[in-house]
Amino acid sequence: MAGIGFELRKYLNDDTFTGSAKAYGFAGLISAGPWVLSILGVMLIGIVAVSYALVDAQVRQFTTSVTWLMGASLILTGLLQLMFTRFVADRLFERQFDIINSNLFGALLLSVITSVVVGGILALTLFDESLAYEVLMIANFSALSAVWIAVIFVAGLRRFKIILWTFAIAYSVTVLLSFVFMSAGLEGLLLGLFIGHVVLVFMMVGAIVPEYPVNGRVRWDFLRLPNIHPMLIGVGFFYNLGIWADKIIFWLHPDTSEMVIGPLRTSIIYDLPIFLAYLSIIPGMAVFLLTIETEFAEAYEGFFAAVRGNASLKEIEQLGNAMVVAVREGLFQIVRVQGITVLLLYVLGPSIVKWLELPEKFVHLYYVDLVGVAAQVLMLAVLNVAFYLDKLKDALALTFFMFVTNALFTWLSIQWGPVYFGYGFGVSMALTACLGVVLIGRELDSIEFHTFMRERRNDKAPAPLVEESV
Repeated sequence: MAGIGFELRKYLNDDTFTGSAKAYGFAGLISAGPWVLSILGVMLIGIVAVSYALVDAQVRQFTTSVTWLMGASLILTGLLQLMFTRFVADRLFERQFDIINSNLFGALLLSVITSVVVGGILALTLFDESLAYEVLMIANFSALSAVWIAVIFVAGLRRFKIILWTFAIAYSVTVLLSFVFMSAGLEGLLLGLFIGHVVLVFMMVGAIVPEYPVNGRVRWDFLRLPNIHPMLIGVGFFYNLGIWADKIIFWLHPDTSEMVIGPLRTSIIYDLPIFLAYLSIIPGMAVFLLTIETEFAEAYEGFFAAVRGNASLKEIEQLGNAMVVAVREGLFQIVRVQGITVLLLYVLGPSIVKWLELPEKFVHLYYVDLVGVAAQVLMLAVLNVAFYLDKLKDALALTFFMFVTNALFTWLSIQWGPVYFGYGFGVSMALTACLGVVLIGRELDSIEFHTFMRERRNDKAPAPLVEESV
């Protein structure tokens, strides 16, 4: 994402209100837009289905099925996402461009095969629905897994508009197909969704392939032992599992959910407030992309270039201080912007709930989720800095801590009653963000010492420059 951030900085260089509006607008859409577009697309399909008198139960089955598909596919591909990103970044740094597309095909194939196997096992053991429904669920599961792998590459191309256009076109196709297959009910909606996801994958791959040499082969270099990083596998898995832990617990607990289709459940009281709260993530993510992923990345590049270039100690210290300042300023900007967003939405909370014709009991949970989402943005920024500094142990500790606390506190909140709903998620994200700030602060306080000691132990160059990595 740093590459996209550098491209967006060109708008800021105009030093005009229009340029700033474009930069922050595009940053918000790029960082959170695909998620928002996908969710809004699914919601629009549900609205269309209701307007065409499709049975309400089938619409709920569709939206619930898609929500579970997204969560499950993200958790599964989390095992591969970061490790594969690191593999591609290393190959770009080594200028081995000729094997990138071949390994992309291998990663996509691995994701699809694994999804089919896992989906097939779940279908045979947990589901007892129609064959068409189970096949379409497996197909969508596989397609979504491929989407999460392909989007890594698209983000690395610095062609930020492609991300928005691909998601917008693919989900527009999905919505249009919902009209075509509406008569087939639930299975028709899932078929339209699958075709839309396939279109999305092919559009992203079509944008990626021309960027690197193509030899028509499928390679598995990313699975070779030297390229397997267990910590990155753990971070990717626990991050996604930690983000979804509270939702899954609310879905599975009998007191806070209800059965919808097969083993899939939904929580009416929890799902909508957390979804509305996640819409507030856009301003903070925009700042994150233009500060941590850009200004800090630039300072990071300068510091390690000085280290590799045998600069004087004074110059290295100055650049190290600049990097520390960039981190602090970036985190402060995120806290300020997201804080203002939370305060604004806090004031508007009752009006939003009333406008959506929701019960007033949702207001309190919405407030709690707003704070939790704001803390999640800060946690993500801290986690990203840990990646740049190659503090994988700290990143693994943070994501594991987030998973454990979110699961534990969410379970406790359900035991204590509705007044505590949402606090598990909010407290977990806040504690994880604070812990991350402490860990990163400790590293940055002596960045020069830690850098040179690490290089002496490893006897190798510092991590690849951010502009040369995905």
